[in-house]
Amino acid sequence: VQLQASGGGLVQPGGSLSVSCGASGSISSINHMGWYRQAPGKQRELVATITSGGGSTMYADSVKGRFTISRDNAENTVYLQMNSLKPEDTAIYYCNAYLKEYGSMRLAHYWGQGTQVTVSS
Repeated sequence: VQLQASGGGLVQPGGSLSVSCGASGSISSINHMGWYRQAPGKQRELVATITSGGGSTMYADSVKGRFTISRDNAENTVYLQMNSLKPEDTAIYYCNAYLKEYGSMRLAHYWGQGTQVTVSS
């Protein structure tokens, strides 16, 4: 099983960027998916999570109203749309997922490799 994140880059303050993360491999079901971020010298922090059906989302206070998490279960992909970006949003963004592999009843936790988002003029 692999989680592959993509879509990071450089954007000016006030701009928008979208990142995505696709899960691949022998997956029977995916439960919660989410995004975390880690800025230089800081601990990794939660950005947003979304439930398996997409009906419930949660956001860090620092991104509420600016970021939107969504998912496409047919593609095993989670997205993060980031608007009104600020320099303090600069970080490596990591996706994660709780999922079950075929033949296993265990809920396993996987992380993507991270994608850099830089907000700067």
